[in-house]
Amino acid sequence: MKQFYFNIVLSCLLLGFSTVYSQLNESVIGKINIQESDNLILINAHVDNEEPIFKNNLYFNILALKKTASGNYSSNRQEGEFSLEPDESKNLSEIRLNLEKGEDLRIYLFIKQNDVLISKDSLVIIPQIEKEQEVVKEVDFELKGIVIDEVITKVGKDFHDYFYQAYSTSGNQYPFIITIKEKPYFGRSSIITIEAEDRVLLEFMSKPDEDYLKSAVNSSLQNIYQYSKQRKMLFKNSRI
Repeated sequence: MKQFYFNIVLSCLLLGFSTVYSQLNESVIGKINIQESDNLILINAHVDNEEPIFKNNLYFNILALKKTASGNYSSNRQEGEFSLEPDESKNLSEIRLNLEKGEDLRIYLFIKQNDVLISKDSLVIIPQIEKEQEVVKEVDFELKGIVIDEVITKVGKDFHDYFYQAYSTSGNQYPFIITIKEKPYFGRSSIITIEAEDRVLLEFMSKPDEDYLKSAVNSSLQNIYQYSKQRKMLFKNSRI
């Protein structure tokens, strides 16, 4: 089971990878639709194929992050493969959530083809006291320090724990989600991958050795720091 660990430090903006500006494809459009009934929010991941061409090898990932009035986070994520007929519109998945006063909801949708990001959408839903519920299309908030755990072995879990402890106390909390993934390899070994916004920053063979894993943690943090610097430069140049 995938487990989600959230650092309760405010701020995150899920943008695409560093080459997102050259990768987005206007022919496949992903969109988040919502329906509201009292405190119930129905979230629908929708996609349109705006070309008369069959599209395959498509993959969607929708993530809903809810912050409670006490500052705790809960998450709901759905993902899967799909294809599109020429000019087809399709609903990919639905998520139902209760949203009470004092809570807010961040929703992200990513569409990839052959592991390349081609479309994205995001929404922020903030119930206002004595006001209508506010839906924000362009997110101006940030949620720093989110780490998603997708490990499958004890060694992977140990690495995640070492990483999360070092990251939380490093003084650097980045405005993008970091994902730690693990996949089986030969025998009992596995490959651990550290990603930021679907970009691989480090990949290594697992080994049940504390010093080895902590060394990999240090390498991961260094690579993440360099990625963050490149990311800031990219976004700075894009605004010129």
